[in-house]
Amino acid sequence: MRSKTVNDIFLNISHFLDHFMMLIFAKAAYDAGKFFGLSFDEIIIFGTLGFLFFGGFAPVAAYLANKFSRSIMMVIYHFGLGISSIAAGFSNSLGSLTITLAVIGVFAAIYHPVGIAMLLAKNEKIGLRLGINGVFGNMGVAAAPLFVGTILIFGDWRMCFIVPGVFCLFYGTIFVLALRDKLDTVGQASSHSNGKFAQNWQWALGSIALSTVGGGFIFGAMTFILPRYFEISLVGISTSVAITGALASIVYACASFAQIAIGKLIDKYSPKLVLLCIAIGQITFIFCASVFNDWALFFTMLIAMLFVFGQIPINDAVLSRYVPDARRGKILSIKFLLNLCAGACVLPICSFLLQNGYEIKMLFAVMSLIAVSILIAALILPNQDEADRMDKLA
Repeated sequence: MRSKTVNDIFLNISHFLDHFMMLIFAKAAYDAGKFFGLSFDEIIIFGTLGFLFFGGFAPVAAYLANKFSRSIMMVIYHFGLGISSIAAGFSNSLGSLTITLAVIGVFAAIYHPVGIAMLLAKNEKIGLRLGINGVFGNMGVAAAPLFVGTILIFGDWRMCFIVPGVFCLFYGTIFVLALRDKLDTVGQASSHSNGKFAQNWQWALGSIALSTVGGGFIFGAMTFILPRYFEISLVGISTSVAITGALASIVYACASFAQIAIGKLIDKYSPKLVLLCIAIGQITFIFCASVFNDWALFFTMLIAMLFVFGQIPINDAVLSRYVPDARRGKILSIKFLLNLCAGACVLPICSFLLQNGYEIKMLFAVMSLIAVSILIAALILPNQDEADRMDKLA
């Protein structure tokens, strides 16, 4: 299994499932809360452990992938997600729900340091391929509120976990059958087989770390809170959870395609310039989203999400230019640990603010301030000579 790989499309679908499974609880939390006798702001805290593990177990996944096999870890990823999601659907207490959500986070942690490393191993059109992979991931974000909202009309919150869990088991079998032998010539970068980092890598990784923390919090808040924010602030449009869930899905789905455009831009232009524009856009439009309602909010949020989702492929593309393939799994795991732990902070912070009289609108004003960190990251990111890049084919 160590010598096995898989075509991009299968890794892309796996990315879809990763974000989809992690956001089931975001839309189902309100109904799950009613079942357990809790309000939305009280129930969401029980998902914190899952999001912490989503980031915290990324280094463990990277270590196991390096020790055994990336492909083996990806097989475990699919079947682990499926079984733990089905178990969450059968939870009869807050304790069992918390544990199963945490286990979902453990298995979901496998994808980013392992699946993305498999994608980057083929050093060809990395920006574009990362953009396409990112679209699939964010389509998972988009599909979650739409799917869960629809299930809640005809069923209950339990089915929101059980049905996707069964699908993960089915797709896991397809993934195993799709594995093929890896060609030794694929992904070998010219003149970079010595495992050394590119020049100015310290500044590059510092920039990645800063934008990862800021972007992780913003992404986590926007994807988790947006469905509920629409339920509260789009009352002039609809009060149906299915309609507001569909509108949230439209925002996610449309905005996710920004990653393909950004992927093409970073293949052609300096990532420093692209990240600078992304940061300015986030600061501006996320703040505007805190002051509008109804259709004005919907379209402002759509533009804001274009900039939020557009940031995603930039850090991985920069990483591929400064870090050799043998080190990418470890660096990716640290990156996603920072990213997802920052995102996990969203839940306790939101719970604290909501229980102390603050409106959800306040979170978006806070996020626009946090986006300044991404602007700083863009400013410290060095310009790189083409000859120093680690992502060039032999």
